[in-house]
Amino acid sequence: MATEESFGDLVAADDVLLFVNAAITATGQREFRSEAGEQRLSLDFLHSYILGNYRELYAAVLALDVNDHNAALIVQGLLATAGEATAAQRRTEGRLIARRLALLPPQRVYRLIRELRRAKVNNRRTRAILRDWLAARPDPALDAVKYRAGLKLALRHTHLAPPGAELGDFLFRPARRSAFATPLLDSWRRAHYQQSALYELPYSVAEGFAAKHGITRGTFLEKIAPRMTRQEQLRLQESGRRHGAEAVRADLARMPLTRLAGYVLGLPTDDRVRRRAELTEALRAAARRAAGPHRGSWGRVAAVLDDSFSATGSGQKRRRPLTAALACHFLLEALAAEYTPLWTSGRTDALLVHPLGPTPLGLRIVDALDTAPERLLIVSDGWDNAPPGLAAEVLRVWRTRLDPDGRTSIVHLNPVYDAEDFDVRRLAPTVPTAGLRDAEDLPTLVGLARFAEGRTGLPELTAYLDERTRAFLDPPAPATTPVPEPLPEDAR
Repeated sequence: MATEESFGDLVAADDVLLFVNAAITATGQREFRSEAGEQRLSLDFLHSYILGNYRELYAAVLALDVNDHNAALIVQGLLATAGEATAAQRRTEGRLIARRLALLPPQRVYRLIRELRRAKVNNRRTRAILRDWLAARPDPALDAVKYRAGLKLALRHTHLAPPGAELGDFLFRPARRSAFATPLLDSWRRAHYQQSALYELPYSVAEGFAAKHGITRGTFLEKIAPRMTRQEQLRLQESGRRHGAEAVRADLARMPLTRLAGYVLGLPTDDRVRRRAELTEALRAAARRAAGPHRGSWGRVAAVLDDSFSATGSGQKRRRPLTAALACHFLLEALAAEYTPLWTSGRTDALLVHPLGPTPLGLRIVDALDTAPERLLIVSDGWDNAPPGLAAEVLRVWRTRLDPDGRTSIVHLNPVYDAEDFDVRRLAPTVPTAGLRDAEDLPTLVGLARFAEGRTGLPELTAYLDERTRAFLDPPAPATTPVPEPLPEDAR
């Protein structure tokens, strides 16, 4: 009986880890080898399966570094099935949901509210959680201007009155007032007929008014630059340069590592060469921030980084696998005391990498192991094809015959969800694989990967999730550094 229970625990742990990998990597969008419909169908099945069989663990996944798309789906699933939860489960879920909603970009939460309304999920628990989230919004006027349709729908769905008569008029009866006392609301009113007023609005709102007034792109970007968030400045810097708007200039030194890596890969090769010193220093500074207290503590590290043609990604996730690999490269450089990077293409200039050629993972893994690393990290979608299967055989022989004691820690990080297998593609049963979204999560994922080796059961995984849940619900006091701005609307 004990053997059966132990086997059941291993199966449950494997199921939950499979879901965690999916929740980190999958976004329901097209990947290089699968269509968006396949991704959504596969992901929907996983959510239904884990929610139905492991409700407490399903909720605990909110405390991990899952992407916003899956965090919203988990919240929706928990709220839609509130009647199936016990009182204790509802209390824990309520705290997890409230904390996760506070971290989500507001546009993602308003989109979630729209989905809850469409699914007719409007129980008392749902209304209470959304009421508290709306009450905690720091600037209701900004939400009213920037997310007007979403805020109106949220108030209707939760049966709440707007916070103040003026805001209520702005949302539901804007023609009633000839002017608003709140400056931002009045700027929105005046922007309909006064061009200068639109430059007092957030960029995403002002853009529509600029088109309405026929303002040229260069002029608009130059004048609206002070109203942009850091992420908007980064996204529009090259566009501003093309249109002569020099005021649109991002402070690269302050950008998150993965976001910055994506920006660098979007630049033409000539620009990367010309700005080599600036871009390299910005990436290394971002990597040092991400490494934090672990900087230089990982000993000898070797990395096999996939820059094959499949790292192109898709039209919806352009260069996403390569972006993850480049960001991991700079983060591992900061974490390691001695670092050896090996790109599958054989290139040695990380700043100029681009997706090209086959994926000779096996050969690169042999080269990496020749350096006798303490840690080997493999960042790849797992499609080893030059020759096929060599990576799995190399890793099997290494782990079973050459290094059975595990002196070298090997972890495979995969940024691509495989819809057909309901998981990220694995290289070998003897090597743990974890899903990867942002390089900043790499240290946590390497720690989580130990559960994917198949030798750890449900009690250990549950204890780990409980620990992460406690840390998530009771975070340490904020540092004195400035709070980062919210992610832009296209983030994650």
